[in-house]
Amino acid sequence: MLPFERPDRRPEDALRLVSFTPGIAPHAMGSVLVKFGHTQVICAATIENKVPAWMSRQGIGGGWLTAEYSMLPYSTLDRKARESSQNRSDGRTVEIQRLIGRSLRAVIDLKKMPSQTLWIDCDVLQADGGTRTAAITGAYVAARMAIERAMREGKMVENPFKEAVAAVSVGEYQGRPLLDLCYLEDKDATVDANVVMTASGQFVEIQCSGEEATYSPETLQTLLALAGKGVKELLTLQEAALEKVRRMA
Repeated sequence: MLPFERPDRRPEDALRLVSFTPGIAPHAMGSVLVKFGHTQVICAATIENKVPAWMSRQGIGGGWLTAEYSMLPYSTLDRKARESSQNRSDGRTVEIQRLIGRSLRAVIDLKKMPSQTLWIDCDVLQADGGTRTAAITGAYVAARMAIERAMREGKMVENPFKEAVAAVSVGEYQGRPLLDLCYLEDKDATVDANVVMTASGQFVEIQCSGEEATYSPETLQTLLALAGKGVKELLTLQEAALEKVRRMA
């Protein structure tokens, strides 16, 4: 039997090459191009001095954070039609942008953003698996950049973030537990999971499913431990990117 080898020859517990390029969208308060291997996502954060109408109607104090997500037409091998041209958003897009919003709201104190909305826009330039986890990981960096800039400019009194958050995919492929699946692994995985975790090791969300298969409690624990390792590495990379931005500010 031939030895197991991943399509990109990574070790089973290794992330793809991850990088953050800040300032990719100059008109945003904070922005970054995040790369997980060949997956590339632009994440931009904008602060508006207003909150959604439903908050005002219900008398809810503080601010709000919301996210939008899209895959550009040329992000996949076959052109993906713009949702605006079809006058609708597909279920996957809605699911992912809600996930991004939930993930960041889990680590932010909205009471410290009175009458302000933090918008997160994530646009996929190239998709090779893990677009939602890359978007969450990059969105945190862009959001922190926006918050810290607002504080420097006197537009915000204190940092509302309680801790960092990042996300990574894990799965079982050819009987092996793998970290950070690329598309070739993801499409044939028997178990596929997206895990969102905070810097303190708490879970925000676990999306795990068997792909025409079942999985044991032991397999789930193995995958969660693998995700924890990956998220810890991503958190370190996030902080390094933010420190670089701070030195340039």
